[in-house]
Amino acid sequence: MKPGMSLIKHYLQFKDFRAEEYAYLFERIGIVKKRFKNYEKYTPLVDRTLAMIFEKASTRTRVSFEAGMYQMGGSVVHLTTGDSHLGRAEPVEDTAKVISRMVDIVMIRTYEQSKLEGFAASSRVPVINGLTNEYHPCQILADIFTYIEHRGSIQGKVVAWVGDGNNMANTWLQAADILGFTLHVSTPTGYEIDPLVAGVSNTGCVKIFRHPLDACRGAHLVTTDVWTSMGYEAQNAERKVAFNDWCVDTAMMAAAQPDALFMHCLPAHRGEEVAADVIDGPQSVVWDEAENRLHAQKALMEYLLLGRIG
Repeated sequence: MKPGMSLIKHYLQFKDFRAEEYAYLFERIGIVKKRFKNYEKYTPLVDRTLAMIFEKASTRTRVSFEAGMYQMGGSVVHLTTGDSHLGRAEPVEDTAKVISRMVDIVMIRTYEQSKLEGFAASSRVPVINGLTNEYHPCQILADIFTYIEHRGSIQGKVVAWVGDGNNMANTWLQAADILGFTLHVSTPTGYEIDPLVAGVSNTGCVKIFRHPLDACRGAHLVTTDVWTSMGYEAQNAERKVAFNDWCVDTAMMAAAQPDALFMHCLPAHRGEEVAADVIDGPQSVVWDEAENRLHAQKALMEYLLLGRIG
């Protein structure tokens, strides 16, 4: 544990933070982004080092965390499956004890949530979930900030999730429970969301729909993800058949609120989970959403390392 740090705070899933912490974070994300856009130098993390451990490849996660840490004055160590052997060459707990003595904060993008939690339990520094099979909290942090940026508070709104009941869906459900909005979910049979995995206390924040068009009715935000997430490639052919009717198209967007937004965490497959005229259309904010990963994670690292500013 670093000098001055009396309590380690990790970010392993969305429900690790309370609503009032998110209110603070969303405010900080806006401040950090404004400084970035104005070319204002802001380096609160000088002499701090981020270790990034990737067992799952990524474009947006690597660029946003690495660029963000450098922009805030820190440095980065990048480890992949080939050179980290997380939990293989040695127990994950031993790896955590070593790495956390050498760096100030760790981001891990891996498969099982249990591996991430095992690392965090033995770490002397904050650990961030860059994605696991079960959760993707950094993405939803950026997504909700993007909604706030365009439309104001998400409290009391309706978010429609169309597609796989995956880590994104689980995290949206946690966010609905904490931040006070309703999640409409439509998935193919056999790919349902599991409220037990999300671990929400208020199941009233989610409504399940058999048909995706019905889930989109009245929604303020419509969002989706690829039909086959990383690690499930062997199921690709059967998933393409099962998910055929779960392509977000103009009819679904027309059923939503007139000013509804469309989001996708990317990468996207036009003509599969989303129609080209939706993702490239006027209601899509996917490029703002992708950029906001940078700003959201900068504010997150600032909070985990320095606590509240001001």
